Amino acid sequence: METYIPLLRQTALFNGVNEKETEALLQHMEAKKRRFDKGNFVFYAGDDINVIGIMLSGLAHIVQEDYWGNRNILTTIQPGQLFGEAFAALPEAKAVVDVIIIEKGEILFISVDSLMNSENALPGAARKVLRNLMGLLAQKNLLLAQKIRYISQRSTRQKLMAYLSDEARTHRASAFTIPFNRQQLADFLSVDRSAMSAELSRMKKDGLIDYKKDEFAPVFSIILSALLKENAISDIPPPRKPKKFISQGKISIATTAVKKEART
Repeated sequence: METYIPLLRQTALFNGVNEKETEALLQHMEAKKRRFDKGNFVFYAGDDINVIGIMLSGLAHIVQEDYWGNRNILTTIQPGQLFGEAFAALPEAKAVVDVIIIEKGEILFISVDSLMNSENALPGAARKVLRNLMGLLAQKNLLLAQKIRYISQRSTRQKLMAYLSDEARTHRASAFTIPFNRQQLADFLSVDRSAMSAELSRMKKDGLIDYKKDEFAPVFSIILSALLKENAISDIPPPRKPKKFISQGKISIATTAVKKEART
């Protein structure tokens, strides 16, 4: 457990908590570490959740799946990120999503009930963690609003543009990596994969994006040139010359489309 103390102290949940306090809280919160293989389910929709999960290594997806198997990816969980806190904080609420491992790794589980009862034993540290937890719940609400904005767009192109615009702002760069392959991106945006692939081809033909898919790992790269002409992200530096493609999974701005727009 001590191996992960530095990682845990970098998480938003343990922000402001020193090493000794972190160790004491983990012990008091009955922290348990488990290893999961790719494809394993951590939680199922309908489960009673009374623990918070902290991703120590590997990757996971939070997904919603209907009776017919249609899957909607809500978000990707990366090392240092939390999940399950909203359900764990409400004892009567059952999980409405599945958590699936997409890259094997380890997860640390901590008891919410023990955290609530830690204030007597560790008043200062517990208060900090509880305050951080409230902030994380608020942040999750913002991310949910962001996801709703994506899927509420009328067309597949608008959904792609909205998502990629936010990714460009987040990375503050003209080349960036997205955490989805084509099927996962289609699930995330709630669109048909074939329709999305066709739209990506049209956007590439129109000079808006450039991407490449590796045959062995279908992680593709998208480049959103239209972002550069928007004042909202004018601080993103364009490449000095058009780039056909960067590398597997990366995105780069296609400056040719910008020049075309500038002439019109």
